[in-house]
Amino acid sequence: MANRKKTEHRKRKIIDLLIEFVVTPFYRLNIAKKLMLGYSVLLLLLVGISVIALYNLNRLNEINSSIQETDLPIVNISGKMIDVILTQEFYVQRYLILKSPDVFKDFWHKEKEFNQLIEQLKALPGQKAYPIYKIVNLQTEYKYILSEAIGWIEDPESPISKAFEKNIKTQQEKIIAVIKKMQARALQEQNKKTAKTATIGRSAFEAAAILCGLGLLFSLIAAFVITHNIAGAIKKLKYATGKIAEGKFDYRPNIRNRDELGDLSRSFVSMAQRLKRLEEMYLDTSPLTRLPGGIAIENVLNKRIAAGTPIAFCLMDIDNFKAYNDNYGYAKGNDVIQATAAMISEAVAKYGTEDDFIGHIGGDDYVLITTPDLYPRICQAVIDNFDKTISGFYDKQDRNRGHIVGENRQGQEVKFPLASLSIAVVTNVKRKFKNHIQYGEVAAEMKEHAKTVAGSTFMVDQRGDDSHKGKKNRKLISLQDVKRGSKG
Repeated sequence: MANRKKTEHRKRKIIDLLIEFVVTPFYRLNIAKKLMLGYSVLLLLLVGISVIALYNLNRLNEINSSIQETDLPIVNISGKMIDVILTQEFYVQRYLILKSPDVFKDFWHKEKEFNQLIEQLKALPGQKAYPIYKIVNLQTEYKYILSEAIGWIEDPESPISKAFEKNIKTQQEKIIAVIKKMQARALQEQNKKTAKTATIGRSAFEAAAILCGLGLLFSLIAAFVITHNIAGAIKKLKYATGKIAEGKFDYRPNIRNRDELGDLSRSFVSMAQRLKRLEEMYLDTSPLTRLPGGIAIENVLNKRIAAGTPIAFCLMDIDNFKAYNDNYGYAKGNDVIQATAAMISEAVAKYGTEDDFIGHIGGDDYVLITTPDLYPRICQAVIDNFDKTISGFYDKQDRNRGHIVGENRQGQEVKFPLASLSIAVVTNVKRKFKNHIQYGEVAAEMKEHAKTVAGSTFMVDQRGDDSHKGKKNRKLISLQDVKRGSKG
């Protein structure tokens, strides 16, 4: 039992090593390299088959060349040499009978032909393996014996003639035996080379077949792995898209690839988080101004607090808006709310940055989150534009007298001035805030002070972190903190 566990543990370890050294690097490849990896198998197969084919073709060419240039010529020349030797003997016998000089000339002509055949043998590649010089020596002796026979034999029937004839036959058999041996060896070499060509062709075919089989197998494996990897990642992304469409923005496609699909997966996750935030902002968006609401304001403010960035939190409120709304109706009131939101957006677009945030808490309350160096110009621009524009929302009579007549909660007739804008500014320049609640509390306090000042104003909290130590310090908000319209 213990041995079995050890074996299983060893197998798991081997599999883990294979995954670490083979699978993991594969996931790190981009799609182009994965495809090239698959094609490289076919390329190696093609190169391997081409090398084997060319190598064996070269061997076959060398063998065939050897047969054509050495073996076949030796066989042919050997046959001609034997014919020359036999013909020379025939001419000698004929000369002894006819005593014709022309026959003797034919004998020497054959001798010249034999020498030419010897020279052809010497010119052949690989001729050193054959007894050419031995044949030359035997031919010289044979020629000498034939010459003596021509000079000494007068009567073909004499004992001397019989002795020469026997000597000629013996020498002739010797030289023909050597030539036939050379011829047989050439034929043997030719047969061996022919058999070798068949063996080379068979081995080349077998090697090519094995390479084709292995190449096909590896190609199929590579194609399956690459296709499965890419198709699997696409399938996961498709499934994740369905989940996101269902509103499950926290779903994560488990894609380990480090290729373009892996990058797409990571971008997909970032997009899902962005969609989640956008949906939260959309659900929290004011239907009237299309500006983010309270939840988005809290998230943005808390994020900037956590990041430790410089913050200027501006709380804006329209003064005397209720009186305007009661006198002119909700439709006109909504126009003022939308116009004020547009004024804030225009000022931020002109004097702020893309990082500035505009929110609509509800009703006539707005929030601007910017930086301490930008809020003065933005707030001043909003006030200037508001004061220049707001009178256009009143009729001529109310505009000329500078107020509207309405009733307070006790039913008494009261004069309400034209609407103005109060802005409370809280920064983290002199004091630190832990969360959005603290910003909201201080801003609300500052707004109440700003609303006590007639006309449009923006008031900045100048207190430090020690402001909580006593009530006296808590009231250190003087007119020097109040900025009024063009008075700055």
